[in-house]
Formats: sequence, C-alpha cells, structure tokens
Amino acid sequence: MILPNLKEAKKRTKDPVLTKQFNISNDLVLIGQGKSYYIKTYGCQMNERDSEDIKGILEHIGFKEVFDYEQADLVLLNTCSIRENANDKAFGMLGRLKHLKQQKKDLIVGLCGCMAQEEIVINQILTKYKWLNFVFGTHNIINLPYLINQNMIFNKLMIEVPSIEGNIIEGIPSKRLFNHKAFVNIIYGCDKFCTYCIVPYTRGKQRSRTKEDIIKEIKALKKLGYQEVTLLGQNVNAYGKDLYNNYNLANLLEEVSKLGIARIRFVTSHPWDFTDEMIDVIAKYDNIMPAIHLPIQSGSNRILKLMGRRYTKEDYITLFNKIKKKIARVSISTDIIVGFPTETESDFNETIDLVNTCHFDNAFTFIYSKRVGTVAFKMEDNIQEKVKEQRLQLLNKTVNKYFLQNNLKYENQIVEILVDGIDLKTKQLYGYTDTNKLVYFPGTENLIGHIIKVKITKPKTWSLEGIIQSEN
Repeated sequence: MILPNLKEAKKRTKDPVLTKQFNISNDLVLIGQGKSYYIKTYGCQMNERDSEDIKGILEHIGFKEVFDYEQADLVLLNTCSIRENANDKAFGMLGRLKHLKQQKKDLIVGLCGCMAQEEIVINQILTKYKWLNFVFGTHNIINLPYLINQNMIFNKLMIEVPSIEGNIIEGIPSKRLFNHKAFVNIIYGCDKFCTYCIVPYTRGKQRSRTKEDIIKEIKALKKLGYQEVTLLGQNVNAYGKDLYNNYNLANLLEEVSKLGIARIRFVTSHPWDFTDEMIDVIAKYDNIMPAIHLPIQSGSNRILKLMGRRYTKEDYITLFNKIKKKIARVSISTDIIVGFPTETESDFNETIDLVNTCHFDNAFTFIYSKRVGTVAFKMEDNIQEKVKEQRLQLLNKTVNKYFLQNNLKYENQIVEILVDGIDLKTKQLYGYTDTNKLVYFPGTENLIGHIIKVKITKPKTWSLEGIIQSEN
C-alpha cells in the first residue's frame, strides 16, 4: 500500500516537473471487455475533467458506461475534499454501495480524487470500509487499469495514494461531457496555501502544461466542432510562472483567441495574480468571454490576512473597478466564506459592505468548513453554528438582491446563447450568455451545441427566460 502523508504533500522543491505520455501495456487493454462502469463525480471542474479522463481510460480497456450504479460491474467515486459536506456525501454513497456489494459479490468499488489524498479519510477506509476494492489519488489516474487488474486477481483492498508534487501526463484518452464545449487543463496544483484550503495538499504543486500541448488540444477540439473551451486550473492566473520567463496567461489567452474558437473562458482566478495585461487582452478579443470569477472570500482585511489571501479588500476593489472599467459588459462572480475562526460581527459587516460596493453578478457562499491538516484547523473556532447560519442567510439575502438587479438589465435584450441541452424539469432548452447568465427558452433538440440569438423576456434572480429570435 502507498498511503498519503500531509507533511510530504506540503513540500515544495525546485525539482523539474516531468511530462510523460500515456501508454498502457497490451495485457491490460481488454480487461474490461463485456463489463460496465458508473462514475459519480463530486466537486469542482477539475474533478469533472478528471472524470472525463477516467472514463476515457476505462473505455480504452473495454468498459462501457451505464447511468445506473446498480447495473454496473465497476462503480467509482471521484471525490472532493474542499468541504466536510462533500466528504459526508461520498461516505453516504459508500454506505449504499456496501449494501449493493453484499448482493453483487463481484461488484468492484473504487474511490479516487481529493478525498483519497487525505490521511484522515484513508484511516477511516482502513477502519470502516475495508470492503472497498481500491483507492487511488489525484496523481496516478493512469494506474487505474493496473489497479483493476490486480484487484481481479487478488480481490483485496488496494490503496495507492502517493503524496508527491506531481507530474504531467499527456495523451490520456478522454470521454468529454459535451460535444460542443470542453474543459482544457492548463495548470495543475496550487502553491498559495490559503490557511483554510486543503487543495495544495491534495493536488500538488503548481505546474503548467506547455503552451504547445495546450494549443494542440484546442486545435483538435476546434476541428471536432467545439464552440467553447474553458482554460482550467486551481489558480489559472499563475499559468506559466513555473515554466517560462516571459509567457503567461495573458499571452496564452491571446494565442488561443487567434485560433478562432467561438468562446473562451477561464477559471479559477486568484486576485493576487490578475494582471493589467490580462485585463487588456480580455477587453481586446471578442471571443474571450466577459465573465470573470474572482473569489474575495471575506471583506475584512483582518480575516483575509488570517486566511493567507495576500491581498487587502482595497486591493480587490481596485482590481474589480479596473476590470469593470476596461471590459465592456463584464460580469464578475465571487466566492465568500462566513464564520472563519474569530470572525467578529464587525468583520462580517465589512463583508456585507464589500458586497454592497461590488454588486456581484453571482456568488458562491459557504460557512467555513474545517479541513484537517490546514493551518486554520488549529485556530480557535469560537463562533456558534447558529451565528454562522444567520450570517450566511443575511449574506445570501444581500447577494441575491444584486443578482436580480443585474439580471433585470437584460430584460428585452437580445443575447447570444450557446445551447447546452434540455432541462429535465421544465423541458426547455438552456444555455449561457457570454456573461455566463443561465437562460431557459423553448426550442428543439437540434439546436444543442449551436450559438443562437434569444430575446430575454423574464429576468429572475438566478436565471433568465427568453424566446428564440429568427434570423430574418
């Protein structure tokens, strides 16, 4: 067994990052023939992108996807560790799978992703979930065929979770979630070590893919008819710092924009790395979408310092105003945490004041969640749960007010929508504007994957409703 170690995961050296090509031995190519798989994905876009690669690997060795886990021969949970709630959901699913495995003795159950990189999780697995077949981490997805094969032979729990800085693997077969828009990894890991965040431990050090490999992937997607790419990373703005002397995200955005793909997005940004050069490039090219996710986390400088965010609220507001001034029609979303250790009523009110200043288009709001191994875990959590919940409610009431105000500006406007699919509840088509506004509208399935014009008829707090405009 290879078990995770948080002390090892924290290390950052100047050792070079190795880029390897995916390959698989011939004796593993058909081990999944005649078998089916089901993947449950938790968490962020990086996890979704990992699941696309996992699916590609599984189908490369013969497995076929099913969408009912009770019908699968292999069930894999690709997990998230950013908050305790995500862990609880995954363990709840494992409980259901335990009962299923008692009925289906040959069922293979695996767990991977960020949870697997946590020592505390592996300890729980070794204590309460020994019936699992295998566990692997974020750094060794390509070992999946070997783990499956070994489990078929020995039928015992295997844990392979190295705590390493990480390398880069190119050429992994991938089964994309959509046929018209795609995530493209440009940088892995994070070196920021915000005091509340487990990601630097679970995802390894900051390491950029080469611009040549990124451009090659996007050219291939464009050739296949993809309309949109999202450049992806835990801290996407840091792209190139570890690899080049004079090539960064602004340069990459400009180069990608010249490929002619219709829509380009990027997530997630850290305010500390957001440069004027980036703002100018986004403003210059129409196919770089004017929608920016810019997490603030708190409006209190005291709390921001405790969080290790490396900027002040004044820095953030200055950057916010630059973006608003230079990029036409830009929408800005954010992340906010309430109830961080020692947060006072005054600290929280500063967060509300910042929201009232910035009028965000969207915000992902959370109560602080302890993560074992982080610096903040050792801080005194002296805030009652009911106080945290009250603050979250007030914050949500405040941000929702501005969501609606911003959306009301779209009434009677004609906007371009990339159609993503059909909503199962409303039976309407849905898609997003260039400013990342979700829009529902009646239409036919043949429009999925196309960019069309829609007139907004009914703005709501979290979405817009509209009708398709004819080309005449």
